Amino acid sequence: MSENINQIPDADVKQNQAMPDIETEQAKKEIQVMQKSVKKIFSKRYLEKQLKPYQAELIKMQQYLEATNTRMIILFEGRDASGKGGTIRRVTRYMNEKNYRIVALGKPTEQQRSQWFFQKYVEQFPHGGEVVLFDRSWYNRAMVEPVFGFCTDKEYKNFMKGVKGFEKDLVRQGTIFVKLYFSVSKKEQAKRFDRRKNDPLRQWKLSEVDIQAQERWDDFTNQKYEMLHHTHTSRTPWTVIRSNDKHLARLNAMKTILNAVPYERLDPTLNFVPDHKVVISGAREVEMMEAELLKKGRFTR
Repeated sequence: MSENINQIPDADVKQNQAMPDIETEQAKKEIQVMQKSVKKIFSKRYLEKQLKPYQAELIKMQQYLEATNTRMIILFEGRDASGKGGTIRRVTRYMNEKNYRIVALGKPTEQQRSQWFFQKYVEQFPHGGEVVLFDRSWYNRAMVEPVFGFCTDKEYKNFMKGVKGFEKDLVRQGTIFVKLYFSVSKKEQAKRFDRRKNDPLRQWKLSEVDIQAQERWDDFTNQKYEMLHHTHTSRTPWTVIRSNDKHLARLNAMKTILNAVPYERLDPTLNFVPDHKVVISGAREVEMMEAELLKKGRFTR
């Protein structure tokens, strides 16, 4: 028997000796993954906690709108995966459900196609004391529809000619109107799409239109420029939110919304000044895009 033991090859002995080391390395990796996960959870909780004072202000804002019977409309526009939906969820998280609605309209029906273009949106407008948040709005006609050929050139031009008057009348009749455009970089959009593809809890977000968004990036950029250039006015301005950092985008979107309403602050000591690196006026964004066009020969934002 002793002779048999002595005949065990050295390689087998070394392999057996290495087993504890392999198990130790595996344990270390598992611990590192766990630590990273825990750190991510605490980091997320900390960031969500930073939003709470502003979410409390949104409740106070709602109370003002109800008391004064004032209507409010907020548009959330931007490329796919730019952070619109996540921001809407944070804005409305603690608000009174009786006095707000989130509107995300699907493809128009045959009946709607034969109606005045704005009719289906007007039917969703708020009553006095209510806030309506549009997750994409009539500006589909300025961005998505022309890129994918869902409207004719005539329909697009009619929209661009008529939308300013439509919105001006909306404001003239007392509606508080906020237009937010969420601007995400091409690299960050691709990263978010990859996450949707690989995460079973997010796969439902990925549509056929989303898949083509990267390929048609330049087309969307051109439409973005035309939209901001022609529909940003002093009465109905665009506010561009840089949204590569989701938390900062959400925080600054809240500040922008709160600053649009003349309610009495719940906590006047809070900082309500938007971060100038995150929040840019539509006019300024147009200027920056034009400067970029002159320098590089094309838009890239």
